[in-house]
Amino acid sequence: MNKETMQDFFTIEQLMQLFETYRSFGPFFAILLPLLEAFFPFLPLVIFIVANVNSFGLWFGFLLSWIGACTGSIIVFFIMRRLGNWKLIKRLKDKKTFRRLLVWIERRGFSPLFLILCFPFTPSAAINVVAGLSKIGYWQFILAVLTGKFVMIFMVSFIGQDLHALITQPVRAVVVAFVIFLLWFFGKRVEKRLNTTMVSRGRD
Repeated sequence: MNKETMQDFFTIEQLMQLFETYRSFGPFFAILLPLLEAFFPFLPLVIFIVANVNSFGLWFGFLLSWIGACTGSIIVFFIMRRLGNWKLIKRLKDKKTFRRLLVWIERRGFSPLFLILCFPFTPSAAINVVAGLSKIGYWQFILAVLTGKFVMIFMVSFIGQDLHALITQPVRAVVVAFVIFLLWFFGKRVEKRLNTTMVSRGRD
């Protein structure tokens, strides 16, 4: 596919038609894709959110994305909690680095989970697994997921709700790109600081 062909494909009309086709699958499909991302973190959650809000509107698209992403995270958490007694899982939990992370999450509880889940470019899928293997309370984790993903998904939904304006208004596109960069930058800073805290706690 050459450059001209790509430009012809990624037009406003083509994108709107794509979103209309996506919408025809119904709300179930819009919930399913963000849910699957919790099991397969290589899937593009941000793209699913943008597709949902452009197909179903800001509020309904946001709600569908939020329901799917939260449900997936909670399911992974419960699965890992059930698998905690398996021999293979026990061996993993006995590893020194993994043990430090478990203890750190158990000590800190809600706050670090909430912060990590607020940013779209942090390893939330790994956190779901580790939290499931830790002794953190069910409702503590669920509250962190519901609130943290609420913030993250609404930010992405608000930014990606109007692709037409992003394409036709270069200034707005630059502002959005800058905001995304800030989210990525601060997300990585939060992740790095939390990792540093975890290591220092493990040495105490």
